[in-house]
Amino acid sequence: MLHRILFLSFCLTTLWEYAVFHFQRTAQYTSHCLVHRPGCSFGGRFYSLEDTWHPDLGEPFGVMHCVKCYCETQRGRKGKVLGKVSCKNVKRDCPEPSCDAPVLLPGQCCKTCPKGDVDRKQVEAMFDGFEYFQEKEKEDDLHKTYNDRSYLSSEDISPGESRTDFVAVLTGVTDSWLPSSSGVARARFSLTRTSLTFSITYQRIGRPSRVVFLDSDGNTAFEYKTPKGDSDMICGVWKNLPQSHVRQLQAEQLRVTMTTATGRREVIEGKIIKHRALFAETFSSTLTSEEEHSGMGGIAMLTLSDTENNLHFVLILQGLIQHRERDSPLVPIQVRLQYRQHVLREIHANVTAYDTDFAEVLTDLNSRELFWLSRGQLVITVETEVQDPRHISGFITGRKSCDTIQSVMSSGDALTPGKTGGVGSAFFHLHDNGTLDYQVQLVGASSEVMGLTIELKPRRRSKRSVLYDLTPEFDRPSGRATGSWSRVEARHIHMLLQNELFINVATAHSQEGELRGQIKGLLYSGLEAPRHEIPVPLAGQFVAPPVLTSAGGHAWVSVDERCHLHYEIVVAGLSKADDLTVNAHLHGLAEIGELDERSTNHKRLLTGFYGSQAQGVLKDISVELLRHLDRGTAFIQVSTKVNTRGEIRGRVHVPNNCEFRTKGEVELAEFDDLFVRDPEELKKDPHTCFFETQHHAHGSLWTPNYNHCFTCSCQKRTVICDPVICPVLTCSRTIQPDDKCCPMCVGCYFEGDQKMHAPGSTWHPFVPPFGYIKCALCTCKGATGEVHCEKVTCPALTCSRPVRRSPSDCCKECPEEDNPPLEHADMMQADGTSHCKFGKNFYQNSDNWHPRVPLMGEMKCITCWCDVSITESQCQRKQCPVLTCSNITRREGMCCPECQGKTNAHTHTHIHTHTHHAHNA
Repeated sequence: MLHRILFLSFCLTTLWEYAVFHFQRTAQYTSHCLVHRPGCSFGGRFYSLEDTWHPDLGEPFGVMHCVKCYCETQRGRKGKVLGKVSCKNVKRDCPEPSCDAPVLLPGQCCKTCPKGDVDRKQVEAMFDGFEYFQEKEKEDDLHKTYNDRSYLSSEDISPGESRTDFVAVLTGVTDSWLPSSSGVARARFSLTRTSLTFSITYQRIGRPSRVVFLDSDGNTAFEYKTPKGDSDMICGVWKNLPQSHVRQLQAEQLRVTMTTATGRREVIEGKIIKHRALFAETFSSTLTSEEEHSGMGGIAMLTLSDTENNLHFVLILQGLIQHRERDSPLVPIQVRLQYRQHVLREIHANVTAYDTDFAEVLTDLNSRELFWLSRGQLVITVETEVQDPRHISGFITGRKSCDTIQSVMSSGDALTPGKTGGVGSAFFHLHDNGTLDYQVQLVGASSEVMGLTIELKPRRRSKRSVLYDLTPEFDRPSGRATGSWSRVEARHIHMLLQNELFINVATAHSQEGELRGQIKGLLYSGLEAPRHEIPVPLAGQFVAPPVLTSAGGHAWVSVDERCHLHYEIVVAGLSKADDLTVNAHLHGLAEIGELDERSTNHKRLLTGFYGSQAQGVLKDISVELLRHLDRGTAFIQVSTKVNTRGEIRGRVHVPNNCEFRTKGEVELAEFDDLFVRDPEELKKDPHTCFFETQHHAHGSLWTPNYNHCFTCSCQKRTVICDPVICPVLTCSRTIQPDDKCCPMCVGCYFEGDQKMHAPGSTWHPFVPPFGYIKCALCTCKGATGEVHCEKVTCPALTCSRPVRRSPSDCCKECPEEDNPPLEHADMMQADGTSHCKFGKNFYQNSDNWHPRVPLMGEMKCITCWCDVSITESQCQRKQCPVLTCSNITRREGMCCPECQGKTNAHTHTHIHTHTHHAHNA
């Protein structure tokens, strides 16, 4: 950390200029390589066009909350969209508080009022986008101790969980000279924050090779390569949508296309639109034609009434109306509900040629019709009633989606809430024929499990409505129940997909129910977490020492081929404070570590989260922790402000071979992912090389299977393999790793770039987020393994107006035409050992000062001093005490936050400090 401080002080005058140059250059490179994701790269993170953020300058400066950076849209010479970073000081734009004694909250730039409705809204705006639980009001006919807060209806969705749904019908292109496709696809999209998830089902077309999103100008906005498989479902996520594309999506200006790669190339496309029926849809149908190259299709979105057996449906039709029929204002159609060619219901209506949406209600479905509906045996057919009739049809099934139907059962959500520390975990899969597969596991129950049931929401405490009893399938020794519910009624399928069913666990001590959870759909996230497998249960009983908590949870965890950890965590029953703003400030912290409580070296914070879910990817995971995951000696733990040492925990076993892979191989795998080519395209390339049963692109490099100490390359159908040349080592101590071809020196580990360096080697240090600092040079001392860094000494210049030829250059140079005598100011550029230079100023030994940062001015909370014994300036932020109060404020002119009240609740700062020590232990 000291080296990092020194590096910042070395070149503070050019740091901001260099950083902006570095960020712009990286952003342009990123835009060039990934055409479908233009944006800006800043401090190792990618930002979409029009994104804003506060820059992090690293210790001791930290996050510049009064500086706002913006990813600005620019176009290159060839019209290519690029991103450019621009930053400005926003402190002067702070609104004037309406109170007499405003306070400056930690992590904020502007002062706010501590109390009052107006400023409470400002505080709530800070947490806009974070999820926090809002308790549903109890109904009048329920007992006052009856717990109904586990029921989250569509009206109870909090701001952080808000999402917008879209739909598209993809059919063959009919205005092209190429034969149209008979394929039809139905795509459903969900926009949450800046990610767009999509679930696509298709019929009468081969497996698409790619899904392409087109903007309003017809340019490719995003391209998704579909994985190979036999499923008729495509699941994906478009992450980090630029704001410009979000606006086009909201304005229904985006289109989506799908293309097949095998056989006859087929293309289907459609417009992404909003639709009022998406919110209530529980049944669906994809309508196709038996004609070849028809280019027509459609979808039906259906739902049952809440109380009556009425089937509401909306049709979206494409290509059914021919061009010669477009002159007619209305086109008659016939809609039929059929079972095995038998017409059950029939509706006649008119649609317009340019608005082919059609909505209707089939009233009073009888028991047979409801039975056939639940089994996926009803067919809906649409036919035009014209001289040359055309028709499309499809089976009606439960709504298909990439989302996961799951439930977390906790004692806090039981009908009579408790704190047992137990948990139940379940996930389900609904088939087209109405069969519901389930897997349930229970851990930590206080007494013997007596009943496991799927239920409706009870209207009264004494009247539980049991739909299905899973108890006969429950195996008490393993605590699991696995089976299928083959007689799910249409009404219950509707309620299942509307999140209106529950799973209840009754025990010997709690006959009414000790654990309970709502069965809910979990939105597809795109993470490589194995949702098809039973998740890891998280319980208070697994914490050391055990915690009797009302909370429970489960987690899906996986490690990919790049040794990145993917995780998804769902929790339920977390206790919350009465003050929602405090509760939103800190709800939970998820971390991963090893089960050995005596060692905390490998404990890692995954994320802080607000609400009931946490998900993400952990990339820089240690080999030790990967080893523990492989052995099953790792855990995932969720901590809260009530239980800072852990509220719920679960043991994780993820087999992997990352322990035997080097970091270089992992980085190479990540690099190769950017430039992977389709195998079929490689075969057609005349310059491709065929070697060891594989095709290799011209110019590619790889390690052959026959000898890992060779490197092969493809040069226009010719394979050239050369032995690895080992460098000459000058160190006295070497090691020969089993997975390496060359011996290595026992060297130095540098925290800045997190790499090993050979003894005697020199390098420019890497300081996030500014990259490599050319104004400093580090050396690995082989005898001690220590890293010694010093500032690069610039040569004395003889010109009067030296220039810096590039913002990334450390030293200035003389222009060729100007060579006057050396002046005093430039003589000091030589940096004699009796002074310290910081920025444009020189300081005597033992001088101290506050540094100045562009856009921010003087940093009064950071002190620098000159120590000629090491010929360098050193800087340090004022150390602030750890606060244990709940109401923290920061006064103007003060460097450290202060306690405003005397509450003993642990704060977010406290927990992060604890985690930081655990990580660095």
